[in-house]
Amino acid sequence: MIAKETSMKIDVSQDSFPLKSAFRISRGSKTTADVVTVKLTRNGVQGWGECVPYARYGETAESVNEQLQSVPPHITRAELIETLPAGAARNALDCAIWDLKAKETNSRVWQLAKLPKPQPVQTAFTLSLDTVENMTRAAAQNAHRPILKLKVGTPDDLNRLVAVRNAAPNAKLVIDANEGWTIDDYHMLINHLMDLNIALIEQPFPAGQDACLTDLDRPIPICADESVHNSADLPALLGKYDCVNIKLDKSGGLTAAIDLKAKSQAMGFGIMVGCMVGTSLAMAPAQLLASDATLVDLDGPLLLAKDRVIPISYDARGMHPAPAELWG
Repeated sequence: MIAKETSMKIDVSQDSFPLKSAFRISRGSKTTADVVTVKLTRNGVQGWGECVPYARYGETAESVNEQLQSVPPHITRAELIETLPAGAARNALDCAIWDLKAKETNSRVWQLAKLPKPQPVQTAFTLSLDTVENMTRAAAQNAHRPILKLKVGTPDDLNRLVAVRNAAPNAKLVIDANEGWTIDDYHMLINHLMDLNIALIEQPFPAGQDACLTDLDRPIPICADESVHNSADLPALLGKYDCVNIKLDKSGGLTAAIDLKAKSQAMGFGIMVGCMVGTSLAMAPAQLLASDATLVDLDGPLLLAKDRVIPISYDARGMHPAPAELWG
């Protein structure tokens, strides 16, 4: 006789991790990474997941917790896709279910998901929006890194970009306006960006106000971030964007992100794998998508003053695969 499988117990906590310094984008700043942690327990085995509620998408820790508390304890990943909308709450629970299954079967998630075995990957390191002087100093301190990502989206962007390029002449530079530009900004900056050898521009215009990209020359690839959450958004991006930024907190978990990546590649989009400002627990599942990505931006732990007890390792070789004790 086969024993009936015990339902999962879902525990939710709100956790805060201090940053090394204030992190600023065009919409605001933060000094802590405020995350929601999900722990699943079944037959003594625990699975973990993390999400970052994002105010830009109408999320709070309280709303995420409310969604998680509404989920029945026997839910599967397939049922979860139909039960919760794409977003932070579904991400944390989906990743925790993956982790739980891996531990129950003594497997790794990449094996269960039939994904390539993760290898060290180079990740961008983000310089948050600041004064020209402070961004110059930060660029000089991180000029040894192969990829720097600059937060922009103000009238003084060009001065910042020139200063950073001079301070880090050998780094690959990508920029993220976080919806902060107008068409006039784009026209004013684009030739300068080419001169500065900017490799990628992320979400220059507000989501829903990006139709102008269809008629703009794009000598530098444009990446969708706020304009893409899951695969249903892809058709509207054709002709406007060259690549998409896949974040598990937007797609609603690894399950949906795998689907988004496959469909994006089939439609000809390049892949950027990104993150919110979170801990190693949030980076671990995202890294499973990074093997053939155009750009990896999973630097959340590098911005923290304190990470999870068992963190992901970063060194000259890049971001290393997560230890099984952390996730997956």
